[in-house]
Amino acid sequence: MHYYKIILLGSPLEPLTYQSEPSLLPYQHVKVKLRNRELFGCVAEEVAQPDFKTLSILESMDEHFSSQQYKSAKFIAEYYFSSLGEALGLFIPFLSGEMENRTEEIGEVQAIVLSKKQDEALDFLRKHKVSLLFGDTGSGKTEIYMKYFSEILQDEKRVLFLMPEISLTPQMQIRLEKFFGEMVVMWHSKLTKKQKIKNLDAIYDGSAKIIAGPRSALFLPIEKLGLIIVDEEHDESYKSSSRPRYQARDMAIYTASQLKIPIVLGSATPSLTSYSKFPHFRLKGGHFGAKRRVVFEPHTEEITPLIEHSVMEMSKKGDQGMVFIPTRANFKYLICDACGFTYECPFCSVGMSVHRNTRSVQCHYCNYSEAIPQKCPKCAHGDLLSSRLGTAEATSYFKEHYSHIEVEQFDRDVITTQNKLKSALRRFNEGKTDLLIGTQMLSKGHDYHDVTLAVVLGLDNILNMSDYRAREKALSLLIQIAGRSGRKKEALVLVQSFNEAFFAPYIEYYEQFLEEEMLFREGMYPPYKKLCRILFAHKYAEKARVEMEQMQARLAELGTVVVVGAGAAPIERIAGKFRFQILLRADKSTDIIRAVRSCKTELAEIDMDPMEFN
Repeated sequence: MHYYKIILLGSPLEPLTYQSEPSLLPYQHVKVKLRNRELFGCVAEEVAQPDFKTLSILESMDEHFSSQQYKSAKFIAEYYFSSLGEALGLFIPFLSGEMENRTEEIGEVQAIVLSKKQDEALDFLRKHKVSLLFGDTGSGKTEIYMKYFSEILQDEKRVLFLMPEISLTPQMQIRLEKFFGEMVVMWHSKLTKKQKIKNLDAIYDGSAKIIAGPRSALFLPIEKLGLIIVDEEHDESYKSSSRPRYQARDMAIYTASQLKIPIVLGSATPSLTSYSKFPHFRLKGGHFGAKRRVVFEPHTEEITPLIEHSVMEMSKKGDQGMVFIPTRANFKYLICDACGFTYECPFCSVGMSVHRNTRSVQCHYCNYSEAIPQKCPKCAHGDLLSSRLGTAEATSYFKEHYSHIEVEQFDRDVITTQNKLKSALRRFNEGKTDLLIGTQMLSKGHDYHDVTLAVVLGLDNILNMSDYRAREKALSLLIQIAGRSGRKKEALVLVQSFNEAFFAPYIEYYEQFLEEEMLFREGMYPPYKKLCRILFAHKYAEKARVEMEQMQARLAELGTVVVVGAGAAPIERIAGKFRFQILLRADKSTDIIRAVRSCKTELAEIDMDPMEFN
């Protein structure tokens, strides 16, 4: 009988010991029983017979995790403070047997012709193991990627193409398949079980040469990987918001380093961290050379006469436009006109959003909903007035007042499936939709060739957030949305903001902002310092507060990290749990990791390199 330590995939538990009559290989995929459940696991190591009774391994699978996958999982577990089971549960194992024994054929690839400047950019990327393609929206970054892909395929290697969100995959799939045909496989959470099996088979048998998708695609079993592209590398969607709280962009760089292959980060508005750490090639100007005129309107979030006039002018020309609003629903808040009371979720410290189509107010944090209240529950006689315009309200307004204009809402309330996403994008690209009104989904790298109007609302709310990256996030968002317009025709970008003095100088000179922002952050924030956010949540506020104070005191005694702040979280309660937090700063991540491991309490949830502070 053999005895093995088994890592339970997706579990927070430490590895458990099981027995097996046949011998097993390291990292082999197995099925085991824990209490009354059957779970998948991974063989960690063979051990001596323990002095306690062990269960038998139910089944050994014809799959295994690679040593590189195991090493990456250990890094995730140690750096991002998760269990090894949670980290390894991100990965899909390899089939046993070598891909070298399978026959592979490279299908016919259409010729990709680059401009002189694009050729220079590609030559730069070839010379660096890690590089940043800093290219304006519409400057032809995707064509450069695809030319690089064709070269990697000729070397009989494969490519991983990461995108920040599923919303980007339909259009990118069409562009990739136009050149590479059936060699392209998409991977994301909205695939059906049947589609996942089919695509995974193509990855296993080697027929999938280009694998594209959001962050989960990083953990696929891709043999002979020769290149990784991380497009829109600045996007926060690459950071996982639940344990393991990994940053996929950074893990992609780590993976490329382990495999000794090149990796390219691409963005029109690169993160300051990537800009400061890696060599970059600046690709300026749009591919089509159209002009954009930017007009600022100092105003709070509201559909003003200037916006309406601009939409009408756009419609008369037979063009298309888009309106960005950071808030879903009809309105963000209900406020009493008599006593100023804000109607909040009973389980979260946030205002409820008004959804008129369902006649309800909803919490966008815990999803609690109830009927729209008629009177103020505090003073009982004041009227509850709406504030902070949302996408649904703006869509309803234009449909009601401009019935000749085809308007479509583009946010997570409406775009709930992959098919709905594809249909909405198809209607817009075919000119059947005149005006697209949506949230940040609008900024996610789609190509809209006939957009001559981009309206941006709510930018000041982002700029005024209590986040050291607030300036970077607001400016990046403005440039990304503005970049969706003016691809072929001259465009108007209409920005509602009281902060023209900040935004205006940088819209065409983002690198100037990055250079100045580096001076602003030096000695205080990333990329010069490492940050860690520690969150404590419990249904009893006192329990969470006491644990926070205990850990804060221990960290202060160590003196190896700086406690930047500690106290109630900006949103103090979510889903019935009270939340407190500690923010740490240090020169090196190793200082934070050692300090946190020595002081960690039971409730402490660790977020290394945090991107969310609310």
